[in-house]
Amino acid sequence: MAERSFKKEVTKLTAGAGETFTGEGILAVTKGLLQSGVAYVGGYQGSPISHLMDVFADANDLLESLGVHFEASASEATAAAMLAASVNYPLRGAVAWKSVVGTNVASDALSNVASGGVTGGALVIVGEDYGEGSSIMQERTHAFAMKSQMWLIDPRPNLPSIVESVERGFRLSEASNTPVMLQLRVRSCHMTGSFVVKDNVRPPLTVGEAAAAPTRDLDRIVLPPANFLHEVEKIEKRWPAGIAYVRDNKLNEWFGPGETDEGIGLIVQGGLYNNLNRAMELLGLADAYGVSKLPIYCLNVVYPIIPEEVADFCRNKRAVLILEEGQPEFIEHELNTLVRRAGLDTRVVGKDVLPRSGEYTADVIRKGLAKFLAKEAPALAPELEAANPLPAPVAKEIPQRPAGFCTGCPERPIFTAMKLVERELGPTHVSADIGCHLFSILPPFNIGNTTMGYGLGAAGASAFKPKDGKGSKRSIAIMGDGGFWHNGLTSGIGNAVFNKDDTVTVIIDNGYSAATGGQDILSSRADNANRVTKNPISKAVRGVGARWVRETHRTYDVPAMRDMLREALTTPEKGPKVIVAQSECMLNKQRREKKQKAADLRAGNRVIRERFGVDSDTCTGDHSCIRLSGCPSLTIKPNPDPLRQDPVAHVENSCVGCGLCGEVSHAAVLCPSFYRARIVANPGRFERIKAKISGAIIGRWQANVERGRAARAF
Repeated sequence: MAERSFKKEVTKLTAGAGETFTGEGILAVTKGLLQSGVAYVGGYQGSPISHLMDVFADANDLLESLGVHFEASASEATAAAMLAASVNYPLRGAVAWKSVVGTNVASDALSNVASGGVTGGALVIVGEDYGEGSSIMQERTHAFAMKSQMWLIDPRPNLPSIVESVERGFRLSEASNTPVMLQLRVRSCHMTGSFVVKDNVRPPLTVGEAAAAPTRDLDRIVLPPANFLHEVEKIEKRWPAGIAYVRDNKLNEWFGPGETDEGIGLIVQGGLYNNLNRAMELLGLADAYGVSKLPIYCLNVVYPIIPEEVADFCRNKRAVLILEEGQPEFIEHELNTLVRRAGLDTRVVGKDVLPRSGEYTADVIRKGLAKFLAKEAPALAPELEAANPLPAPVAKEIPQRPAGFCTGCPERPIFTAMKLVERELGPTHVSADIGCHLFSILPPFNIGNTTMGYGLGAAGASAFKPKDGKGSKRSIAIMGDGGFWHNGLTSGIGNAVFNKDDTVTVIIDNGYSAATGGQDILSSRADNANRVTKNPISKAVRGVGARWVRETHRTYDVPAMRDMLREALTTPEKGPKVIVAQSECMLNKQRREKKQKAADLRAGNRVIRERFGVDSDTCTGDHSCIRLSGCPSLTIKPNPDPLRQDPVAHVENSCVGCGLCGEVSHAAVLCPSFYRARIVANPGRFERIKAKISGAIIGRWQANVERGRAARAF
């Protein structure tokens, strides 16, 4: 069950030649693939490319009708290895994943396919997760393209350019026998727009037909002596062919006048073009439609750089500004080399006026461009207004929104139990993993020492082997079900069994690859017509030799979770200890149940909603419940008793009734102030009568309490 369904949108993908397509960038990419005669697609979900995988899955019937094979790959390495189909056969293939972390995982297969080269077009669609919306380390795909000598396209952020880049990417790959990477930034994936479509094209050769007539070419296999020939081929054949295709087909673009009296120009990565245009509009140097007063050389292909185009653009210019987001400044270094080789004295300006790190928003570019103009073209330089930060009192009113677990998340009680065990046994080293559970490193849990990658939680703890003796402790590793199937089974659990690691691994099994949008995985309990699910994690763990394995379906039972963790940390049994904590992702559960409840309400059926509350008279204002829970629904409000100063705990109406706050109160021996309420819609006759009687009795008691409180007030 994915986070979002594209069942309705994918019907637009059947549009024929001359029709206008309107939709999101990810749908435009899919349409571009179908128009290009792609034979197979695959990939692994991850922001900002998750929705592209969801579109592929929802369009599976259309893909099959065109003879296109689709796989939801087990990992990015699995997806990259699919490109082997394009090595010896004229098959166009596309794979997708989140970069740079996904490209890290896929790098082995990418190096091999880039070395041997391809016959059919091979397109790698990477979601470049860089900037303020990113959740990963800040690195760039550019380095991988340079390392393996794959061409890197960074298209202007508009749907016609993106679709054209998909089609031209395949042709560039085939013209140079080289895989091509298509880089899509976060905003490009989710922007909306329109373009005129072409007919979908059935691949001239399907993967089934290719498999029925296998061919071999030993020169394409990365094995001596062929691997040495590949390096020579890259330089003497593929590189010149790639340069020629980009140059002759004008994949890069020029905007504005050819020259200016000031003798300056701008070179920009295609993906930053919209931000540059907005910055120039704010400075009065362009309009909203891209009509520029300055020469602009737009690099839709950022690797390789075309020497002739650089020389032509820089000729007769004193200085050019290169807008290259992130570091190291690969393009700036290359431009300096090419300009000098061309015998030009043009000054290349870049990171000396623009930030070395961080996202190049329109405002960042505006300020950097103003600095460049002040030095190189004072007549065009604007007067930037002084910074006007928010007044401190206003800034204090803006609530902080740190990343955290959703309301009712089944992972929160697991970390509550860990904090309770920590009170008893003391702190221990915790190796975290990629996924929602990584939010446990933040308050209120403050759990987690390191994280090394997806499915590497157990491997990250492997160096910490406790020795017999005083003070010896076992380390704890956290892993999600998505990470387990991605990499954790072999790199984590298998490695721990083989090396007799005496660690505790908690595998959080919430039924989906929840952090990437709720995609089904091997252990999902949902039925999936196109995939095999319901493969238990515990069975796989035991299959690689783990002996101490415990399962629980009661993650909200904090005392039980606490006792299980304590047993794992203190048992005399050696070897890896594995706890599989199963409970469905609350977001997916709510998505499913809300639809059913809404339908029942419309039909007039009886619907029960559970939620928790706090008795303000009983609450002491200790707030340990908040410190051990962190639930967004659990907050504070003023104490209704005028004789008491401390605010009391309060459960807001967003409560989903998971029961954690009450469990925390019981497990931590806190207070009895929590109560469970059942809100009944469309109740029966007996329930209505019972509610009236109960309300009258409780109302009388409450009135007496209020009179007593009023008598004590002063």
